[in-house]
Amino acid sequence: MRKIKTQPADIWKEYGEGKSYNDNIELYSTVKTNENFYNGKQWEGVNADDLEKPCFNIIKRCINLFLAQIVSDDISVSLTPFGDNSDETAQYFRAVKTEIERCIEYSNFKSKNRLMLRNAAVDGDGCYHWFFDNNAPTGQAVSGLIECEIIDNTNIFFGNPYSAEVQKQPYILILQRKHIEDVKDEAARNDIGEEEISMIRPDNDADLLNDDKSNNLVSVIVKYWRDESGFINAVKSTQNVIIRKPWKTGYKYYPVSYMSWEEVKNSYHGQSAVTERIPNQIFINKIFAMAMYYVKVMSFPKLVYDVNRLPQGISNRIGEAIAVEGNVNEAIANALDFPDMSNKVMELAEKTMQYTQEYMGASDATLGNMKPDNATAIIALQSSANAPLELIRQSFYQMVEDSVRIILELMAKHYGTREIQISSEDEQQFTASTIDFGELENYTTHFNVDVGASSYWSEIMQVQTLDSAFANGIIVNPVDYLEAMPDKYMPCKQKFIDSLRAYQNQQEAMAQPTEGMPEAMGGGDYAPTATDIPYDENLSNALSEQGISDSVIDRAISG
Repeated sequence: MRKIKTQPADIWKEYGEGKSYNDNIELYSTVKTNENFYNGKQWEGVNADDLEKPCFNIIKRCINLFLAQIVSDDISVSLTPFGDNSDETAQYFRAVKTEIERCIEYSNFKSKNRLMLRNAAVDGDGCYHWFFDNNAPTGQAVSGLIECEIIDNTNIFFGNPYSAEVQKQPYILILQRKHIEDVKDEAARNDIGEEEISMIRPDNDADLLNDDKSNNLVSVIVKYWRDESGFINAVKSTQNVIIRKPWKTGYKYYPVSYMSWEEVKNSYHGQSAVTERIPNQIFINKIFAMAMYYVKVMSFPKLVYDVNRLPQGISNRIGEAIAVEGNVNEAIANALDFPDMSNKVMELAEKTMQYTQEYMGASDATLGNMKPDNATAIIALQSSANAPLELIRQSFYQMVEDSVRIILELMAKHYGTREIQISSEDEQQFTASTIDFGELENYTTHFNVDVGASSYWSEIMQVQTLDSAFANGIIVNPVDYLEAMPDKYMPCKQKFIDSLRAYQNQQEAMAQPTEGMPEAMGGGDYAPTATDIPYDENLSNALSEQGISDSVIDRAISG
């Protein structure tokens, strides 16, 4: 077992080694260039005052489209314990699942996914750092909730930079730039002596991307490492002072979830979607710049005259006399036309744009430049549009699963006993219960992260399929039809379901033969027909307002 260094000078030396590795693979310059091209700063450093500087930012268009496709799906978590299928265990894990969803909501995890994926697409990697916020209010006697922050790939350093597996790292360093007063306050809360606190000073560790040389900021490094027993330890320091002495976290996982846009062999840094398209983007911008210059200079006719016959020049002012030497009829000024720019220039520019987008995975179907004619075409377009992103999506799902595992470990360590609202199996009812989250450590669990599609077209297809199945008699009971209808298309769905159930119960009661009564009054085998059942106008109008077709309404009313 290698000896872990916990002194500020040693940690700072490891930080320097991490920066050297990043410099060797040109990470800082690559990230800065990628950020500029994504943000539209595509002519930075170009000295060409006579040229227009257009920006046809196809890189940003494609990446924003990819991000929208990936994060458009909602995220749900399912927990399955091994070897224990009792009702008590199932109820316990429903409570845990409810708290995970609360944690995801509190930490804005779903919103932060957009920025994290944007970082992965532009910079090459996306990273979350998870921690427990002791001061977060919970409305209970116990306080504290789980929080996460996004870490740039230039601010995280793996002990083994040639491996991308987070949990197999000998140590992990996370760089933070903080205000010096906040760092001093944190050190005081951690019982660091006044003499050490006075040594905390702004450093010249300038931000390598923004050239930050503020006199009020100091670099803080959080170091995580795994001890001989397999648990994670941590220490926090500046270049010269320990901010928090080494402590045992009690975690089995590094509180870091990490993904790369495209993995690079033998490196923990991945490949960005921007880097290899930058030469194409430069060519497109240059072609359009030169075309604009040609149009500006050559498109307007040039007036040519004989300077010997018109020594004082020529003017286009109305009514102005022009001095001529010699025969006036021979003093003619002509306009010269220049040849038009070759069409191949714009054809090449358009082809370059088209091929660049296609090789990035943004086809016409993905960009919405094709019109689907029917439901089959919609599904085909969806499949073709999602295929190029499937590997990225799977990496993102794995990162979400890693995050859920970290969340559960933080719950087991910090939550203690809390009051939780437990949902029923159909998630329609909630009951309050006191749960000891420390019991999570006693379960051997397997966690699945399920991501369900919630795009517009998939919901439309669901509604259309329900309508067709109900109209064709595949779905017989109108209550089943309404229960399968997405809530957003029928906000008052439950009210209609209750009304239909009550109406069906009434029909069943009317259909029951009464012993000793004549058949005409309901005895014997008599059963009322549809014409005998009173028409419920209120129910019919309510269903019609929800956009349900007349045939479906008729079947629902008649049962």
